[in-house]
Amino acid sequence: MTTFYEDIGGEETIATIVRVFYEGVADDPVLRPMYPEADLGPAEERFRLFLMQYWGGPTTYSEQRGHPRLRMRHAPFAVTPSAAGRWLTHFRAGLDAAALPPEQDAEFWNYVARAAHFMVNTAEPG
Repeated sequence: MTTFYEDIGGEETIATIVRVFYEGVADDPVLRPMYPEADLGPAEERFRLFLMQYWGGPTTYSEQRGHPRLRMRHAPFAVTPSAAGRWLTHFRAGLDAAALPPEQDAEFWNYVARAAHFMVNTAEPG
């Protein structure tokens, strides 16, 4: 039995999704300030490793960083519903670039949509 990670094309597919995602984040006025590093490369690598592990690939993320603790890691940032929407816009572009079959695309999208809304920790201003 293969993993979802293997079924979608492994690291190459995840790398495409994450690369396109960060290309969008790089110029996003809402999301870019949430990344304190001048170079998005380390964030891109962490996200790529996380997604690879989540979908059944190598466990490098946990070996390097421990348990993902996503809510805790994002707590310092004001993640509003509109920020989650922007995040999903860029992730959608990444999934579109990967051109997964519809069933795999839907499974991936369902996970990230739930995750994005789970990360919201701040109401919209005003």
